[in-house]
Amino acid sequence: MREAVIASTARTAIGKAYRGVFNDTQPQHLAAHTIEHAVARAGIANTDVEDVILGCALQQGASGGNIARQAAARAGMPDVVPGMTIDRQCSSGLMAVATAAKQILHDGMTSVIAGGVESISLVQNDHLNLHRAKDPWLVEHHPDTYMSMLETAEIVAARYEVSRARQDEFAALSQQRTAEAQHAGRFATEIVPFTTTRKVLDKSTGETRDEEVTVTEDEGNRPGTTRADLEGLRPVMPDGSVTPESVVTAGNSSQLSDGAAALVLLERAEAQRRGLDALGAYRGMAVVGCRPAAMGIGPVRAVPALLRRHDLQVADIGL
Repeated sequence: MREAVIASTARTAIGKAYRGVFNDTQPQHLAAHTIEHAVARAGIANTDVEDVILGCALQQGASGGNIARQAAARAGMPDVVPGMTIDRQCSSGLMAVATAAKQILHDGMTSVIAGGVESISLVQNDHLNLHRAKDPWLVEHHPDTYMSMLETAEIVAARYEVSRARQDEFAALSQQRTAEAQHAGRFATEIVPFTTTRKVLDKSTGETRDEEVTVTEDEGNRPGTTRADLEGLRPVMPDGSVTPESVVTAGNSSQLSDGAAALVLLERAEAQRRGLDALGAYRGMAVVGCRPAAMGIGPVRAVPALLRRHDLQVADIGL
């Protein structure tokens, strides 16, 4: 029986959008950097790659025009290596990996690269194309289709009684865990150093200058953050704008980020022939829809569906 396994992985650090280290870095460059290093770590040749699949939720501007194919070219892939870009919004990268695995399992491929890339800094800004972005029929019949994630987060918190205190507690724990993991070097084998140039705004003069940086660590976490720090933050949305009491703050929600990751997936026999130890194996996927207004609850339904399908429990899943 054929089996798809992960032979290697590489990622950039996660950069804060707009003010972070990748605010002037082409997404093609981000993705190509990870592809090159994933291929090198697997010890395969560019000519061995049969497809490159990347997830990207904002496929326009700098990230448009089938960025997977562009990234493959920038990574030095020969012309015969194709590319495909997938959009399932927040799970686009996961969808790319699942698609690559299924190409190995069912389409006879042996070596496929999969991953994801996003440049919020260069796309989700004043250049964002909003021309006729909302369909009038959907606005009339399903207006929650166009709700922001911030609005849906407030709705989920209210509907499922996720209090501000619980969110702040988890946010503080997340900050602590990230700081501990960085201090212990747990991300070092994932992240490949990246030298680039970022734009830095001088607030006193309003002028922008270029600054060369070498990025080796994720941006955004704030070591030492306490519950008290988070409790002092105001909710982003005023009370009554979506729900009676707003609970989502800049401290208990995720930041906007730039970055990329790539994995090399091989058929198990090919990995064994090359003497490669598999980092993991693909077992399957599940997707479950829900109302757009409660989009954050989707994983809570999809994960149990996947476990049931494979007769597994959460305790069976390792790192």
